Amino acid sequence: MKPVRKVEGRAIPFGQKNVDTDVIISAEWLKTISREGLGKGAFESVRAKEGNVFDDPEYADANILIAGDNFGCGSSREHAAWALDDMGIKAIIAPSFSDIFSSNAFKNGLLAIPLPQAAIERLMAVAKTDPITIDMESMSVTTPFQDRFTFEMDPFRQQCLMDGLDEIDLTMAKSDAIEAHEARVDSAHVWHKPVIA
Repeated sequence: MKPVRKVEGRAIPFGQKNVDTDVIISAEWLKTISREGLGKGAFESVRAKEGNVFDDPEYADANILIAGDNFGCGSSREHAAWALDDMGIKAIIAPSFSDIFSSNAFKNGLLAIPLPQAAIERLMAVAKTDPITIDMESMSVTTPFQDRFTFEMDPFRQQCLMDGLDEIDLTMAKSDAIEAHEARVDSAHVWHKPVIA
């Protein structure tokens, strides 16, 4: 997982509430275990409508998504986080997130930034013309107009995202302790070793 200390760029002013994971990536895309190419299927039902914000050239290189309350509700599909990442989204800002989506986002290095509705409305307005900056160290979202909104995140998650540590990295950091434990178990329980004739 790549370290995420700052995300800066244009944001897609989506704003819709109760966006479930089936809207983020529909079930027909779940046949693959590859993360690549899922961005094409992201928000497919929304993109089917003419004039949708996702196909607006203004936001072609956007790496932030601004959404409404209860983002990522519905099923627990991790493909939703994969699809967002594959379409270039590095952070989602919304008033609240489904717990499972928030966990999947964290495990995949995506920022799920909770901010109050008033901040969302201001950022939606700014996103139409200017970039937004998310700073993980100061736990803040800022705009070129001196707006500054602070957010909260579990300190463990914050550090893991900033250092680029996933569950495998965290486990490997304890490899010496794990090997020492396995050696103690082997020496204390010789009966469980296979007998080779």
